[in-house]
Amino acid sequence: MTDKGETSEGLGSDDTAPEKAFDPEPAHRVFSVDAFNSAWDLIEKRDRSEAEMEEMIALAQASAWHWSQRQDVRPKNLSISAWQLARVYAEAGRYDEAERYANRSLEISKSGDVGPVFIGYAYEALARLARETEQLELRDEWLALARAEAEKVEDPLDRNQLVSDLDEIA
Repeated sequence: MTDKGETSEGLGSDDTAPEKAFDPEPAHRVFSVDAFNSAWDLIEKRDRSEAEMEEMIALAQASAWHWSQRQDVRPKNLSISAWQLARVYAEAGRYDEAERYANRSLEISKSGDVGPVFIGYAYEALARLARETEQLELRDEWLALARAEAEKVEDPLDRNQLVSDLDEIA
């Protein structure tokens, strides 16, 4: 381990090779997507171990951070990242964090002009959280708002996926 500010010169490097500047952008592109997909694999897995639960959260956090560092980041990417964080925290039973990220997803979606599918998924995250915390009236309110957004989604594949996910919560 090196102290902050200390370099790793001499640790496996070829001192005779010309120094190349590291461009983090390609790494951010790879890790933002790879970490998201790996977290999603764990979301879909049933009977996760505690270690897998922690890995799922770490992957979603890593994906969100790498997305935030990309030059091509858009509000929809940040909304999706916050939505995934809400989902993994809900799956882990960490409801305060799940609520924080679901609300963040909604905030980004509403202010970022990203379209109704992303607003619908932010409401989906809130509805899922309300179901997990057995707040059924609140769940139904969030579901109604999400379904209203789903009706506005023009792409039939996106609309059908959102409706299917909402039906899973109901």
